Amino acid sequence: MAAQLTDSENAVIAAATPRYSRCKIEIGPRLSPAGGVAITGIDLSRPLPTAIRDRINAAFHTHHIVVFPQQVLTREQQFAFGAQFGSVEPAAGRGHGSKRYGVAHIISNLDQDGKPVDRSALPLSNYHWHTDKPYYRVPPMMTALYAVELPPAGGDTEFANTAMAYAALDGDTRRRIDGLRVVFYLGASAAGSACPSDAESRAAVAHPLVRTHPETGVKALYLGNHASHILGQPLAEGRALLKRLLAHATRPEFRYLHRWRVGDLVIWDNRCLLHRAVANFNLNQHRRILHRTVVRGTVPV
Repeated sequence: MAAQLTDSENAVIAAATPRYSRCKIEIGPRLSPAGGVAITGIDLSRPLPTAIRDRINAAFHTHHIVVFPQQVLTREQQFAFGAQFGSVEPAAGRGHGSKRYGVAHIISNLDQDGKPVDRSALPLSNYHWHTDKPYYRVPPMMTALYAVELPPAGGDTEFANTAMAYAALDGDTRRRIDGLRVVFYLGASAAGSACPSDAESRAAVAHPLVRTHPETGVKALYLGNHASHILGQPLAEGRALLKRLLAHATRPEFRYLHRWRVGDLVIWDNRCLLHRAVANFNLNQHRRILHRTVVRGTVPV
């Protein structure tokens, strides 16, 4: 059953922002054992009253994935929404013609001529399990993805709860991996079995394989498509360990599949989740366009 704000909370919200006096903010039941919750009755194009922002934060930390259906957002409004939870990283670019320009990164399956193309097999594509930007010294805590255009069916996003995966490991494995550090760099998945080049090594960062969530204190595995190897271990040995742990972390019981609808804004916690786009539609025929913003986190510990 959906959980409503109390009458007093809604009265405070209505007084602070009259627009909210005409609606009830509702938080639905958990969408899957692995996470996910929907929040309805809210217009994210406007600044959030403190009571609502706090309620969203609580849902974010409890359920890891929060879905806001039926939103109508410009990229600037999406940026402003994220900025209420922390420092948003501007998308780099060369101007308005770049898909990365300005306040949001456009995630799509389109080529430079605007035609759909299947890139799902490429090593660095979003169709492999990953967490966003782990090769940053300070990776993002939150990603927000907004559905603009979707195929008639499919084009889903799948999440894997790495805190659940860590908790499900046997005690010997947990003791063996606690304290290990993973080397991440952009392009690690494309390198295959090769050793990192000098340039890649200079650009690499090392983070804990088992990281502790700064808000909840819960431990989770930190790995994925940008992970190269384990610091201080032989390359092959460390990569074999990462492969086994990734297979464990993405078992079906740790997953939530989000089936997009146009207007969905979904936020998720990169500190305890992996995600991937699902190539379950004809990528060479149908368009899939989403806008992404990321909120900076803290150095993993």
